[in-house]
Amino acid sequence: MNLRERVAKNICDRRKSVGLSQENLAKCAGISRAYIGHIENARHSVSTDTLEKIAVALNVDAVELLSPLTD
Repeated sequence: MNLRERVAKNICDRRKSVGLSQENLAKCAGISRAYIGHIENARHSVSTDTLEKIAVALNVDAVELLSPLTD
């Protein structure tokens, strides 16, 4: 699994664990729902600025979104 896929899975898992839809996460982060979908499907790499916005919206340190997956 490459870093883009890891970040995508971490964002998706965290979003679901806090009970947010892609639409709600997008609103909280100030980005489009479609872009959240592209990030979560690993179609687009996320910039550090956008990663920070998503992390704030998910109430998590951005480093956690880069961390290796745990089983």
